[in-house]
Amino acid sequence: MQRSTDSTTDGLARRNHNQALGAYGELLAARFLTRQGMVLLDHNWRCPQGEIDLVLRDGRTLVICEVKTRSSNDYGTPHEAIDRRKVDRLRRLAASWLRVHTAHPDDIRLDLVAVLRPRSGEPEIDHVRGLM
Repeated sequence: MQRSTDSTTDGLARRNHNQALGAYGELLAARFLTRQGMVLLDHNWRCPQGEIDLVLRDGRTLVICEVKTRSSNDYGTPHEAIDRRKVDRLRRLAASWLRVHTAHPDDIRLDLVAVLRPRSGEPEIDHVRGLM
């Protein structure tokens, strides 16, 4: 039995598209937040427990920022991708980031930047401060 490579090729193309869309959203989010006066400390920081999209400083507050980018709301809004489990994971990742860096913030905040990039028109950016 011969296996079709079409489904494999489609899956790879979809994954590449999603990765590119995610990278685009992270770039927009980083630009947006730094224009608001935040300082970017880290981008796509990884450890065995996962990845933090953006780490920023907002005054004396450390901001751990999740970026969710969508090209439409057909499968839900970017906001709907954040649940309690994801927030708990971000908290653990923030603790891991602090263990390996010399930052001593007064406070830690978890934020979301939701990016909607429609096929035409300008992208929409929504910054949600302080997740759950």
